[in-house]
Amino acid sequence: MLFTYPVPAQTSSVFVVVTDRTPTDLSSVVPWRMGPSHRRAARDALGTPRLTLEAFRSARSPWRRMDLNAEDLRRVRRARHHVVVTSTAPVEEQPEAAQVARAAARGIAEAYHGGLYDPLTGAAVYHCAECPGERRDFRLGDDWLGWKVSCADEDHTCGLGAAAPAGADVDEGCSCLVTTSRGLRRFGLPEITLTGLACAHSLCAVTVLRTVAESLLAGHFAWLSTGSHWQTGTHPPRRGVARRLRVAGPDHVAGQDCVTELDYVAELDCAVLSGGADRESGPFPVPGGEDGSPPGLWDEESGLLRARLAPAAAARSCLRLRLPGGHDGSPHPRHSPGLLVA
Repeated sequence: MLFTYPVPAQTSSVFVVVTDRTPTDLSSVVPWRMGPSHRRAARDALGTPRLTLEAFRSARSPWRRMDLNAEDLRRVRRARHHVVVTSTAPVEEQPEAAQVARAAARGIAEAYHGGLYDPLTGAAVYHCAECPGERRDFRLGDDWLGWKVSCADEDHTCGLGAAAPAGADVDEGCSCLVTTSRGLRRFGLPEITLTGLACAHSLCAVTVLRTVAESLLAGHFAWLSTGSHWQTGTHPPRRGVARRLRVAGPDHVAGQDCVTELDYVAELDCAVLSGGADRESGPFPVPGGEDGSPPGLWDEESGLLRARLAPAAAARSCLRLRLPGGHDGSPHPRHSPGLLVA
């Protein structure tokens, strides 16, 4: 059985460099002081919607209120200048278009000794003089995926990642954890949410989320590369995916797979009682997009790929819904999977 999700014609990425130095001559940085992997592509794209640069005084920057943690947000607001790197490109040019834009942002951040932030993932993109810069090959773990951890019942939250009481019955644990990806929609794939997981296993849930995202994104890119999405006769084009997805689990053993059941829930489908509309994140604001939405991404089509673990996967050691009493639990992290998974 298949389900489908809409694929936008265009997607957008924004990267924000915050610095105290005045960005006087960006044209001397991009593309000439970028890493060699994306220098030529940046030269060809500069000045087109695929790669635009704009400098702001911090007080006038439209990116002062990014969804970041408190420490990063203070740094963003205290910086004197923001340099905004924006890329809007046809979805079939992803992930290369996003990589070129981030490579340009890395070059600017290095030239002006600034910090680099990705509003879509809600996290910093780390860089240093000894680092190789933006890779030519795409890897989702290179700070391209963020996440949001919450409780399914916000009115009766149990404290995510808290320890189980000593002597507690292992069958009375809480499975309220909801983990939602951040960053996949820049590639034309809906964000993914995992539900019904043990609240004490948020670290493992993030690893599973990344595993599912990597599998879906690989198929998504392969589908885009064939060009068949423009031959479907629908607008926007829709890609069909098997409802049962088999991927290697985070603690993979030969012959054992992590199985997930996927449902796409559109925002306008009010009859779906379990929800699934991406109402909290809303449209991704990009300067120049109509009503705050990037070109090619329709508000009525925004939604989530809701994933629930199949029973066999839920029974795996790191995904059990309950922990023995007295277990320390695991805090829910908020940083890039590139720092979490080797």
